[in-house]
Amino acid sequence: MKKSANINKIYRGSLFIVLLLVLWQVLSTSGILPGYLLPAPMRVVEAFIHDASLLFFHLQITLLEAVLGLLLGIASGFLCAFLMNSNALIRDALYPILVLTQTVPTVAIAPLLVLWMGYGMAPKILLIVLVTFFPMAVNLYEGFAAADPDEIRLLRAMGARPGQIFFYVKLPNALEGFFSALQIAASYSVVGAVIAEWLGGFRGLGVYMTRVKNAYSYDKMFAVIFLISFLSLLLMAGVHILQKKAMPWAESDN
Repeated sequence: MKKSANINKIYRGSLFIVLLLVLWQVLSTSGILPGYLLPAPMRVVEAFIHDASLLFFHLQITLLEAVLGLLLGIASGFLCAFLMNSNALIRDALYPILVLTQTVPTVAIAPLLVLWMGYGMAPKILLIVLVTFFPMAVNLYEGFAAADPDEIRLLRAMGARPGQIFFYVKLPNALEGFFSALQIAASYSVVGAVIAEWLGGFRGLGVYMTRVKNAYSYDKMFAVIFLISFLSLLLMAGVHILQKKAMPWAESDN
């Protein structure tokens, strides 16, 4: 029953997108929407096909930066959440810093990273780590802190070590929050990579976007925007599949 409901939801969402594209095509070809400002979807498809090899070349760089930054963001977020959960002094010291990092706009940080670290991959990866670190750290910490105290006391009464309590109680309790944060971080990682590439670099989808924007090739601009959106959705779908594999009990509960 649930599977049928999910299929209907996907069908309705896909139908709405198709209708929106058809309306966009009609408005563009009829001249109501100026083609130089908003190119028709078919022109965007043609631009994508024409530059497919170049887009794929830049895509590899952006995807590599996004994946490396995301993995480092997950690792650093997990470590921070673990430390905050294990010691109240560390929690009180780190949590305000976590919140403070989110008050600085990403676009303001990126030029400084490029200035300090050059035009290579390092500033892009570091920016992605900064973008993905916060949701991972906060969601994991809240999951660890919300573990059932009765289960913890029971394991302690049975002689369990702190590592065993963490592995058998706190970590499973934080999995749902972890995967929720991971879906957000996965989409942020691609956007963060593109933003960093806008501000300096030689390769990547952000560099490609800057070049076609300067050439007023808006059809190619939309082509790369659609590609970035598709890539983000693909990463989020991958996280959802991973969640189903890691948390089979969540599917059975529903």
